[in-house]
Amino acid sequence: MAVGPDQNPLYIGFDLSTQQLKGLVVNSDLKVVYISKFDFDADSRGFPIKKGVLTNEAEHEVYAPVAMWLQALDSVLDGLRQQGLDFARVKGISGAGQQHGSVYWGDRAEALLQNLDPSKSLEDQLSDAFSHPYSPNWQDSSTQQECDEFDSYLGSQEALAQATGSKAHHRFTGPQILRFQRKYPDVYQHTQRISLVSSFLASLFLGHVAPFDISDVCGMNLWNIKQGAYDEKLLQLCAGSFGVDDLKRKLGPVYEDGGLNLGSIHRYYVDRYGFNPDCTIIPATGDNPATILALPLRPSDAMVSLGTSTTFLMSTPSYKPDPATHFFNHPTTAGLYMFMLCYKNGGLAREQIRDAVNDKLGASDDVWANFDRTALQTPPMGQKTESDPMKMGLFFPRPEIVPNLRAGQWRFDYRLADGSLHETDGSWDKPLDEARAIVESQMLSLRLRSRGLTTSPGDGMPAQPRRVYLVGGGSKNKAIAKIAGEILGGSEGVYKLEIGDNACALGAAYKAVWALERSNGQTFEDLIGQRWKEEDFIEKIADGYQAGVFEQYGKAVEGFEKMEQQVLRQERR
Repeated sequence: MAVGPDQNPLYIGFDLSTQQLKGLVVNSDLKVVYISKFDFDADSRGFPIKKGVLTNEAEHEVYAPVAMWLQALDSVLDGLRQQGLDFARVKGISGAGQQHGSVYWGDRAEALLQNLDPSKSLEDQLSDAFSHPYSPNWQDSSTQQECDEFDSYLGSQEALAQATGSKAHHRFTGPQILRFQRKYPDVYQHTQRISLVSSFLASLFLGHVAPFDISDVCGMNLWNIKQGAYDEKLLQLCAGSFGVDDLKRKLGPVYEDGGLNLGSIHRYYVDRYGFNPDCTIIPATGDNPATILALPLRPSDAMVSLGTSTTFLMSTPSYKPDPATHFFNHPTTAGLYMFMLCYKNGGLAREQIRDAVNDKLGASDDVWANFDRTALQTPPMGQKTESDPMKMGLFFPRPEIVPNLRAGQWRFDYRLADGSLHETDGSWDKPLDEARAIVESQMLSLRLRSRGLTTSPGDGMPAQPRRVYLVGGGSKNKAIAKIAGEILGGSEGVYKLEIGDNACALGAAYKAVWALERSNGQTFEDLIGQRWKEEDFIEKIADGYQAGVFEQYGKAVEGFEKMEQQVLRQERR
């Protein structure tokens, strides 16, 4: 059943997120031709979940039933079939999985995976394949003790970040495995393999347990990124009395090539759905790495997700880890890294100040009109003259992790002349000064923590991103985009990226296209960049670098860093 010469091959990218499974089909030209979704709350049968998960509040546990994901996969494939997808044209499959989640395979896993019967569902056949029926979710916060141990085991949080790209986090898989083997020692002993959510998804299509992806493995606090291998000391901590060799066997191998041919699709899918038996399975990656593959992100390009929370992603050749940030191996391109920042406070903080501005000025049909006008009329850092102090603040409706602070608001005046910093409310016209200050605060934090990861675009311009891409709800706001360009720069400007909620599935599908159609040595950025049509996805919405303004904000970054440190010292007293 080879694909005919006149038929454009198809590729499927799956996205196994917290609340749904999505299958998205693209052709070789990257055009989306089919989408099928399974919403866990609305569509699943027999699972008492809420927003895709179950919770044990007494122990701060958040987890999902793995059998529900099996139910979802058959349903998504049925949905694609009902839409008319000719599965025989599908040349390759990859996927994206919610990062850090783990799946525990039992003694019978390999036999059950290898002997799937096409007349039965995956749920009916594989429910007994797991030593533990649940997968810890990224929202789980039950591992504080284990995180403390990870953070101190190599000497400090800084040392752990240097080795693994991140300090310890509740959701990271290493601390989760450590807690699991302590809480369920008998179950752990009979666990044959441990998958990440991404490699679990690939395993279902292969008919045997798949290896971890080179990028997603970095979300475990176990992979030494510079060494390109598991960190032996951290494995000792995580394995406990069960031993390092046992844990290595459970984790399995990791391969550097993100486009590796893992093998052909299992016969189950050929007989049940009509897949081509030569359909190739490509390593599935994490949801954040898949997001940066949703466009041909070049080194030093930056992507800012302006949703309820704020996420900053950058592709960079520089490896400069810090406990406040995340570094991962790039999912496709050796020699590149993925830099990531995660903030809990984003849209909520902006909306809180927007509402206060509307209360003062009077609401209009456009709820953002007053906020936008006020933010743009306020001079940068509130300085009407060069001798005025810079107004800067921190605005956290909910506790923040970057920096690690309680919910609260802090306002400061910073004088460039002598570097003095004073906490004050008196000089602020609240909430009007705050409209610009909240956007500046969020963007200055991004610029502070991404310093040293960008390069100069030439022509005497300072180091900055080539482009800044904005995604999420806040990307529609041109006032926010203008301020983002002034602070972050962007030698080619600020762009709105319109991919809806399809980024992860798109990135996974593009990964499959690249893996199977690349020429020898051809990078993801090169192949996808040649085929990716900008006009279909992006719109330039603001200028980036502005001489003088960018440099002035560079001075503000120094004051912003000093402000954060002062607040942290105050809160720790």
